[in-house]
Amino acid sequence: MPLLRILIPLTAIAIVAGFFAYALTRDRRYLMFALRLLQIGLGLALVVFALLLLERLVLEAVLKNVK
Repeated sequence: MPLLRILIPLTAIAIVAGFFAYALTRDRRYLMFALRLLQIGLGLALVVFALLLLERLVLEAVLKNVK
C-alpha cells in the first residue's frame, strides 16, 4: 500500500507531463507515451481493486464460518 501511495502521484505527473510535452512539440511519441501510461495505470488500478474486493469477500467467508 505505501508503494501505491508513491506510484499513483508519480504516474499522474508522468501522464500530465506527456500530454504537456505533446502540446508543446506536437511529437506523437509523447502522446503515445502518456496514453500507454494511462492504459497501464488504469489496468493496474482495476487489478488492485479486484484484489481488495476478493480479500474482503474471502475474509467475510472465513469470519462467517468461524461463528
